[in-house]
Amino acid sequence: MSAIILPAEEKDSASLSSSVQKVYVRQIALSHYRNYKSLKQAFSAGRIILTGLNGAGKTNLLEALSLLSPGRGLRRAAYSDISSAESGGSHNNNIGPGGNFAVSARLASSLYGDTQIGTGLIVSPSAKNAVFPGKMESVSRRVHINGAVRPAEILAEYCRIIWLVPAQDGLFIGPAGERRRFLDRLVLALDSSHARRVIDYEKAMRSRNRLLADFAADSHWFEAIEAQMAELGTAIAAARQEIMRCLGAATKPLLHKGSFPQAVLMVDGLLENRLQQQAAIDVEDFFYHYLRENREKDRLAGRSLEGPHRSDLLVFHKEKNMPASLCSTGEQKALLTGLILSHAHLVAELTGMTPILLLDEIAAHLDEGRREALFAILEDLQAQAFMTGTDKTLFAALKERAEFFHVKDGYLQSEA
Repeated sequence: MSAIILPAEEKDSASLSSSVQKVYVRQIALSHYRNYKSLKQAFSAGRIILTGLNGAGKTNLLEALSLLSPGRGLRRAAYSDISSAESGGSHNNNIGPGGNFAVSARLASSLYGDTQIGTGLIVSPSAKNAVFPGKMESVSRRVHINGAVRPAEILAEYCRIIWLVPAQDGLFIGPAGERRRFLDRLVLALDSSHARRVIDYEKAMRSRNRLLADFAADSHWFEAIEAQMAELGTAIAAARQEIMRCLGAATKPLLHKGSFPQAVLMVDGLLENRLQQQAAIDVEDFFYHYLRENREKDRLAGRSLEGPHRSDLLVFHKEKNMPASLCSTGEQKALLTGLILSHAHLVAELTGMTPILLLDEIAAHLDEGRREALFAILEDLQAQAFMTGTDKTLFAALKERAEFFHVKDGYLQSEA
């Protein structure tokens, strides 16, 4: 990851620089997407409020929007599980494998003009007619940009999607793997090649684990894989450390008079810790020799015991000098919300484009003061933000400053 230079404005002001360009979803169309058999809806460039009963399809719509970014979306669902029953899947909750879904969006941006993005599930005939239909090895997601097939990684050049969903509420007390995934998503919003590094590292690690399990004696094969793991692992750790540095400088000016507590962030890991004391090239050499010298230990364990796949994100409540895991549920929610908003501000400044925010059930656990602060920060960010909730009254302060939709059974009704 190339060095990220923090703009001077971040140190003193929460206002975005004039060079940041507006990017937003002008229109979205869904086909056979979960409980949306068909949908075509235009949106304004500001705040979009989606209200309705649980199960109406609010989160499904946010998930579809999240697929405008690299990766598997905010639910990390298997693509084959997203298609609606009407497209050929099972009738279990109107979703199931076996059919194709499609998401099409028209992005508006002064950087690229209007851009048409399409993505959907591609199931090869061999997968549909397989003897074991539950195994969907031939299922993949295809991305089209202005009609041309492109790799999913290229999506980050056109828009940056940031989300906060209820499933993340237990982030600070849950398993380390969830925090690593969250951390890597923060990096990915600024560095589109980060996902490929993580995937390649995990692939190399699996190859090394197989060699260990097979008691392979070919030292040259081991050395080649370990050299790859050392290079990729160091790059992953360095990218994580860099985002921590930038976020540390970006959080303070955005938190509106203490409405959201300031988070102190650290990454605890073998390589991340060494990068604080050594140059990356020295850490890479260290990790290569570490892997080589610990083959027998890893063989006995049945896996690689150390590396960026074992690192953990540590979050502290600055004012209370307390680990986030020990804070109250409300404080944890406020810490996470402030962190996401600060990250959105950082992404805007460093990429030159406003991110698109997906905030699911965002207002339900915030008191009135923090809701007002949230709306004020979103105003400052000038970003398109989709917010959902079952209680419309929680968004009453935005009555004249947002676009409201009622969601019911996979349909959107404007409440203009």
